[in-house]
Amino acid sequence: MPLPDDTPFEAIRYPVAEIFESLQGEGANTGLPAVFLRFGKCNLACPWCDTDHRAYEVLTGQVILDRILPFKSRSLILTGGEPLIQRALAECAERLKQLGYWIALETNGLTDIPQAVRRSLNYVAASPKAMYADLYADERMLRHADEVRVVADGDVADFCRDIRRRITAPAYFLTPCDRAGRMNIEETIRQLGILNQAHRQNKWLLSVQAHKLAGIR
Repeated sequence: MPLPDDTPFEAIRYPVAEIFESLQGEGANTGLPAVFLRFGKCNLACPWCDTDHRAYEVLTGQVILDRILPFKSRSLILTGGEPLIQRALAECAERLKQLGYWIALETNGLTDIPQAVRRSLNYVAASPKAMYADLYADERMLRHADEVRVVADGDVADFCRDIRRRITAPAYFLTPCDRAGRMNIEETIRQLGILNQAHRQNKWLLSVQAHKLAGIR
């Protein structure tokens, strides 16, 4: 259901799983202090997902601001669930940008980013899912990102090659899959070796979920 054009951000309601401050644990920005705005709901259902995106509370934009602003960090990561399925994401990103935040978006890349959202973003991390490979054979998917992270939840080498052709990015990462607290690190490293045989530059890199190793959120 569309919102009236004059609805202020502070009155818009969003499904929010959690809001917290921590360190980015993945990808090129590992170690970055940031506030995480984790939305509820997702358009995928990965069985190894470490976020229960079905558990969320509905918060107004004003409540979201009231929870974010006290944190020290001025970097903010919009994550999920899947942020791009959220109604009025553009209004949310724009308001936070007006407040001076550096804003990153984490998305599964099934859909491209609307220009109204992209203009407020500083960074885009795409994490396409190999188990839903058939869904990415569509012109609606994301085509450009600042980094791509693929979870090695099996033999994903062919999927990685395909995604590299479909999504242009300065950096590509392969991430071990965490199942019940156990990461398939050796399997992931072996796949990195296979992927990088044909690349002298811009090789696939390992991205471990460092926040889990450190015991932080």
